[in-house]
Amino acid sequence: MGFPKHLAAAALLSLAAGAAAAAPSGTLTVYTSQPTDQMAAVVKAFTAAHPDVTVELFRSGTTEVMNKLQAEFTAGDPRADVVLIADAVATTQLKNDGRLLAYPDAPTGAVPAALIDPDRTFFGTKLITTGIVYNTGLVTTPPVSWNDLKTADAARATIMPSPLYSGAAAIHVGTMVQQPAFGWSYYEELAKGGAVAGKGNGSVIEAVARGEKAYGIIIEYMALNARAKGSPVGFVVPQEGVSVITQPVAILKTAKNVEAAKAFVAWQLSEAAQRQAVEQGYYPVIPGMAAPEGYPDLKSVRILEADPAVMLKSDEEMKKTFADLFGG
Repeated sequence: MGFPKHLAAAALLSLAAGAAAAAPSGTLTVYTSQPTDQMAAVVKAFTAAHPDVTVELFRSGTTEVMNKLQAEFTAGDPRADVVLIADAVATTQLKNDGRLLAYPDAPTGAVPAALIDPDRTFFGTKLITTGIVYNTGLVTTPPVSWNDLKTADAARATIMPSPLYSGAAAIHVGTMVQQPAFGWSYYEELAKGGAVAGKGNGSVIEAVARGEKAYGIIIEYMALNARAKGSPVGFVVPQEGVSVITQPVAILKTAKNVEAAKAFVAWQLSEAAQRQAVEQGYYPVIPGMAAPEGYPDLKSVRILEADPAVMLKSDEEMKKTFADLFGG
């Protein structure tokens, strides 16, 4: 005997209603360190795919985002649903503190396992390296090595982001001090030579582009985006290698809108989001996708190895030592 037509119709209506109910909606609060103009484009693309979701943003450097989160946790009033911050070390701290919600069925099929937390509480969304930016009007011979910044003329003309503000800077300093060829002596020599620390990477590109400083230590996309827009800057991948961050995305256990948060994480890992990331000047995390035009081939870039567990354990000490050298 066939399934009665009226019951079949009712079942279809029920399924449709269930699908509609499952569609994410409401307000989604995202705490992020990604630049404001880029996040505006991210929100526009995400809400085009999920029109019933309204996104509210808090944007600052990773360190300030983490400080805000910690203050809210202490007050018992965490407001973020999702965090999208620069580095896996800060996100691992949230995980270790029991703050993150696992998302076992996140659509990670195309994302390399190395960029995914084994417990699936956070997921890398981009690959971002740190190298050297220089002002082409002030520098006739571009640097080729990190050590080139230690010369007397270069050091006093160098600016870098501070790990007290920038997560990418924290990863870079944490990586460099683990290298036998550099260590803290490298930063001691830079400080002795007159190098200075700004706040985030934005302060670095502004100073170098304006000619206030000739050299800067910076994440690559800020330098290359500025060059593409006509700023008189060049970018160098030092021969010793570069540090790398993955800008992970994660959902807080205290999220008030879990469904919208999951939709945001899934969208960040999608090909559409990765194409947008490339347009914004990031290396994509999906293998086989082309890098942004004019970027070094990632296969030819040496990545400096560093232990994230060591970075996490020594984070406070690292920031204190850096502040002692450069202020903060």
